[in-house]
Amino acid sequence: MRLFSSKIPHITEVMARTLIDAGDLEVSNREEFKRDVESILKEYLRKDRELTEAAKDMLEARGLPYSDLYKLKRQLAEREEFAIGEESVNWISNQLVELFMRSQFVDEVFAEDTALRRTLKEILRRNMQADDDLDREVRKHLKHLDEGTSSFEIEYQKQLDLVKRRHGLS
Repeated sequence: MRLFSSKIPHITEVMARTLIDAGDLEVSNREEFKRDVESILKEYLRKDRELTEAAKDMLEARGLPYSDLYKLKRQLAEREEFAIGEESVNWISNQLVELFMRSQFVDEVFAEDTALRRTLKEILRRNMQADDDLDREVRKHLKHLDEGTSSFEIEYQKQLDLVKRRHGLS
C-alpha cells in the first residue's frame, strides 16, 4: 500500500467528515483539525522518501543490486520504528489516534481507540489501495523485460509516471 500526496486532501476530508459527523470526535475548528491530520500524512510521506533515499545511498555504497532496495528500506524503517508497505496503515492510524488525544483542536474523543483505529484503517485502505492496481497496470506494459534488470527498473519508473498522470495521482 502506498500513500500518494495527491490523495491527502481527499483522505483528510473523508476522515474529518466521517469522524466528526458520526460523533466520534468533537472539534473546535474543523479546518485546523484537517490541517493536523494532513500534517501526519505529509510527515509519513516525508519520512518514507527519506528512508528510500537512505536505502538508495546504501545500495550504491555497498554495490548491491537495485532489487535489494525494499529489503534495505524495510531494515531502516524497523530501526526507526517506522512502517512501510502493509504495516503503514497501522502506523498512520496510531499516529492519528495519538494526534486526536493531544490536539488543541479536538475538544472531545467519544469513540474508543480501537473503534477509531478501525475507522481510520478502513479509510486509509480504501484510499491507498491504488498502489497494487498501479503496479499491475505498469507490469502489463513490461512483460517483454526481465524483472530485476536496470532496463526493467528504468522502464518501470517511466510507465509508473505515465499511469499516475493518467489517473491524476502525480
